[in-house]
Amino acid sequence: MLLTREELQERLIALHRASLELVQNISLETLLERIASLACEQVGARYSALGVLNEEGELSRFITYGMTPEEVKRIPHPPRGRGLIGALMRGDSGNIRIPEISADPRSVGFPPGHVEMRTMLGVPIRLAQRQLGQLYLTEKENGQEFTADDEMIIEMLAAYAAVAIENARLYERLQENEREMTRRNAELGLSNEIGSALGSSLELDEILHKTLSLIMAHFRVEAGEIFLKEEDGETLRLTIHRGEAAEAFWTRNRFKFGEGMIGRAAAARTPVISSHLERDDPAVRQAVVEAGFKQIACIPLLARGEVVGVLTIVTRNRKALSRNQVQMLVSIGGVAGVAIENARLHYNVRRLAVLEERERIGMDLHDGIIQSIYGVGLSLENARQILHQDPDAADLRLTKAMEDINHTIRDIRNYILDLRPRQLLDENLMIGLERLAAEFRQNAGLEVVLSGPKSESLLGLPPTNAKALFHICQESLANVAKHANASRVAVDLWMAADRILLEVSDNGRGFDPEAVNRVIGHGLANMQTRAAHVGGDIEITSTPGEGTTILAWVPRSSSFNKA
Repeated sequence: MLLTREELQERLIALHRASLELVQNISLETLLERIASLACEQVGARYSALGVLNEEGELSRFITYGMTPEEVKRIPHPPRGRGLIGALMRGDSGNIRIPEISADPRSVGFPPGHVEMRTMLGVPIRLAQRQLGQLYLTEKENGQEFTADDEMIIEMLAAYAAVAIENARLYERLQENEREMTRRNAELGLSNEIGSALGSSLELDEILHKTLSLIMAHFRVEAGEIFLKEEDGETLRLTIHRGEAAEAFWTRNRFKFGEGMIGRAAAARTPVISSHLERDDPAVRQAVVEAGFKQIACIPLLARGEVVGVLTIVTRNRKALSRNQVQMLVSIGGVAGVAIENARLHYNVRRLAVLEERERIGMDLHDGIIQSIYGVGLSLENARQILHQDPDAADLRLTKAMEDINHTIRDIRNYILDLRPRQLLDENLMIGLERLAAEFRQNAGLEVVLSGPKSESLLGLPPTNAKALFHICQESLANVAKHANASRVAVDLWMAADRILLEVSDNGRGFDPEAVNRVIGHGLANMQTRAAHVGGDIEITSTPGEGTTILAWVPRSSSFNKA
């Protein structure tokens, strides 16, 4: 039955209002359900369905309207794109409007349990030349057939639906892009945070703790560990554990390369991830499984292509790590691996420096102090032999021996001064320098002249900057005692508008600065490092035979402080 002009106008007005509602709906799932219900309302159908195609033209979603949940559950499988549905998907014959579904030669029937349907109206949902899906209606009210007017109304609804579906898809992609951007920003933030944290330290323990803390917080896992490669190059040893189950994770704390998940990650240099802990690694304690832990990820830590350790994170969350999360862990493993290797190299350099210094001190003691003591012993032996024959000569030898012993004691005190560095306590810089000068005067037996401002003038100096000048003065005095052969040292402290300066000068034998720069000693290098770390600088002036002057300055404020 054809619609009257008034009825058609009413439908078109209702359809227009419905279209406005559609384009405002940005949730794709809700939108599809609303389109299906609107289709039934517009043509008086009992059932409707909406099929959505993916980029490959395959049926990806199929939304039904009118059937009860129980009726839907009785259908053994979703549509497979055959029969009339397949014909509409392929666009073989445009719209489909038939009075009896079973009589159509394209029909393949309904699956068992499907509700009975006879009349059908099917319209493709197109945007330009691209088909987004199909709209199906069955069982028009009162057993009537769908009309040409019904077909026109549904075609118009399909056109509105195409725009609404595309808008919803664009919105979904926009949301996905925003989520991806948020995720990448979070990962970049974590990488920067880890890089900054690890780059600020060369202490291995600090690097390990920071790495685990940041990773566990970001990935929200309950436990984490780091195994480090031992010197044999074949063994990984548990070095740090944070979080739960510290005493009950593994049946062992060492793994050979290739052994267990830890060893396999190191040997293959790729992540090893397990969601079945008990099955995948017998070294996992039963207590861990009983405690509810579900997943472990073992990530190799690499530096210059070589394995330095393995990072593990363990969680009760059964949801598998995403590909992006694993890639992020691998990236962090590279940053942490380099930081660990740098810390080890730094430790080896420091250890080598200590060994070299011990060797130098041993040589100095052997060639200087021990020889002096041996000489004093010979002199005393001589004095004992001539004591009765020539008392005056013996007395002279004893006096000389006492002078030699006192000189040797001063040498030993110089070593003590160098090997036991003083600290700036909770005191003003000027007071600290006075204490340092007094100790040096007593130990080294040299004249020390100290001048500087009143202590109150230095109250605003940042503690880190004051400490830097204190240690620079200490290093300078230690060098004077060891190398300068001086009789007098002057320590001057004064203040400028934006900085405070320290000058330490001696009247010793001096040296060639260019020669020293080629093989700079630890003392001079330490002074330069201390000044640079608080935004200051140091200048060393010396001439052979004319003494040495060390001029250091640091800012009066802490705006540049790196310490």
